[in-house]
Amino acid sequence: MLSAESLEKINREIAKYPADQKQSAVMSALAIAQDEKGWLATETMDFIAKYLGMPAIAVYEVATFYGMYNLKPVGKYKLTVCTNLPCALSGGNDAANYLKQKLGIGFNETTADGLFTLKEGECMGACGDAPVLLVNNKRMCSFMSNEQIDQLLEELRK
Repeated sequence: MLSAESLEKINREIAKYPADQKQSAVMSALAIAQDEKGWLATETMDFIAKYLGMPAIAVYEVATFYGMYNLKPVGKYKLTVCTNLPCALSGGNDAANYLKQKLGIGFNETTADGLFTLKEGECMGACGDAPVLLVNNKRMCSFMSNEQIDQLLEELRK
């Protein structure tokens, strides 16, 4: 189901916890599986549950609670824009609307070429850097003006 490399990474995460609490690595295991697969199919979550010795429903609960997990296929680049109140008041909604216009999609949609998926995000803990957006859950971009958004899209398209 997962590559040897991913299983090795999960094993390193499991090793951080007492032997009888390996389910504590569930969030890391889901992130590692998603990095390999691109999203978390039910079969992948079932595999993680079995690997960690926990009920599948417990894994589903984690995966559905946190917005960082993709429960259906997404574009090569998932762009998550913070639109919580502090960011909204500092340009987050404007950045989101600009991205919608530039990409021709709304939230939870993917461009026809499969390159970009646009998501609305919860607080990213960077209110003072608004507007902020996250690329593939890993790269935070701050103070995103329309010009900076254009530069980011151009960079990602290359």
